[in-house]
Amino acid sequence: QVQLVESGGGLVQAGASLRLSCAGSGRTFSSNAMGWFRQAPGKEREFVAAMSASGGIIYSADSVKGRFTISRDNAKNAVYLQMSSLKFEDTAVYYCTATRSRGAWYVPTVPVSYDYWGQGTQVTVSS
Repeated sequence: QVQLVESGGGLVQAGASLRLSCAGSGRTFSSNAMGWFRQAPGKEREFVAAMSASGGIIYSADSVKGRFTISRDNAKNAVYLQMSSLKFEDTAVYYCTATRSRGAWYVPTVPVSYDYWGQGTQVTVSS
């Protein structure tokens, strides 16, 4: 059974930092794009950041550029999201995601293009 399991969420004050982790199991994701989305109450799921299999291509949402950094460790079958200077509007459930293997250059930024999803981890930023 293929699984993605997120961890690292929590309640923090504005300006703080958090590091989300996502561990994959059931298959290797070293040939897959991996990324992060988030969803706040009453809103659609929103792209945060994604990285190609090799790590050579990275996309980030404008709202998080300069504050969030995505990284991955293919040896650990894991992807991370380092979040700094957190804002109230970053409050959401954060989801880890991965594609099926579609080539080294395939790094989508829309939810429908991803095939595997974690259960999500809550990040709450108090103002």
